[in-house]
Amino acid sequence: MGRRPGRCYRYCNGKPYPKSRFCRGVPDSKIRIFDLGKKKGTCEEFPLCVHLVSLEREQISSEALESARIAVNKYMTKLAGKDTFHMRVRIHPWHVLRINKMLSCAGADRLQTGMRGAFGKPIGTAARVHINQILISIRCKDAHLAHVLEAFRRGSFKFPGQQKTIISRKWGFTALKREKYTKLRDANRLEFDGCIARVKSVHGKIEL
Repeated sequence: MGRRPGRCYRYCNGKPYPKSRFCRGVPDSKIRIFDLGKKKGTCEEFPLCVHLVSLEREQISSEALESARIAVNKYMTKLAGKDTFHMRVRIHPWHVLRINKMLSCAGADRLQTGMRGAFGKPIGTAARVHINQILISIRCKDAHLAHVLEAFRRGSFKFPGQQKTIISRKWGFTALKREKYTKLRDANRLEFDGCIARVKSVHGKIEL
């Protein structure tokens, strides 16, 4: 029996069903890499941030996530270069998908039980997303905005439902808006930690 189409598992029906000591034998997720490009690029290097946002409440399979990740990364690497951006997949497929296998070969009528004991076996994983939840984020230089928009357009074809691309007003992956970031940076009030920046506290030891 082949893999079921994604449309069978698109809607969020029922409760979340994560992998646990009660739910065993779950196949590995297809997506294993969530950060791509120049991951160690500093905050100063990539000021622009663009998000691909879901417009529907739905489930996105790990296969679709991996397919979109490859499509976006391939386009950005080809057009902009592999060290000109940092991409991050923001959702993780924790929800386990089940299937109640039915035999369809000759003589299977004796083995089938119909709806008796119909709780299915795990066949894959999916991410449950809400309306306006971010799916993928990219930080890069302002010059590569057109490439990012086209990459997200191509990547959105791999997902069910509707998505929109949003250009963030914040500096890279930080929580600070661009104007505030530049003011704090000029005042030497920022503490950098990888791709994020923290605001230094004005409290502390008195320096003479």
